[in-house]
Amino acid sequence: MPESAQDLPLLLLAAAAEVTDAIHAGVVAAGFTDVRPTHGFAFVRMAPHGATVGEIAEHLGVTKQAASQMVDELVRKGYAERNPHPHDSRARLITLTGRGWACTRAADAAIAEFTGGWATTLGDGGVVELRSALARVVTPGRVRPAVW
Repeated sequence: MPESAQDLPLLLLAAAAEVTDAIHAGVVAAGFTDVRPTHGFAFVRMAPHGATVGEIAEHLGVTKQAASQMVDELVRKGYAERNPHPHDSRARLITLTGRGWACTRAADAAIAEFTGGWATTLGDGGVVELRSALARVVTPGRVRPAVW
């Protein structure tokens, strides 16, 4: 590896922190002041068709108990609801409410604004090239917070 690329992992972690901070700031600016970045990672797993507590726990890399506590909080705040699971009578399907979807749309707008800022710096081609390079080395799927 070239010596000039040895700090790549740190730059990627810094980029992830910047993305998370930008999304959270956009969500808060849209009026969703009672959510944390961790909630957004759970929203990703609940959309579009819902998820069980176990699936949310796996997605976040936390225990089922921790995920259950988060779901309780999101239900209490009106972002999610528990529904009967269509295929498993023992499980509950956690889905986003209208408020949860509105928060998700605010996050999507913040993502677009953040990406636009990078496009201004790197150019459209640079952003596409960066995205393509990352897609070749990063396995899509679980997205989880660095801090609970």
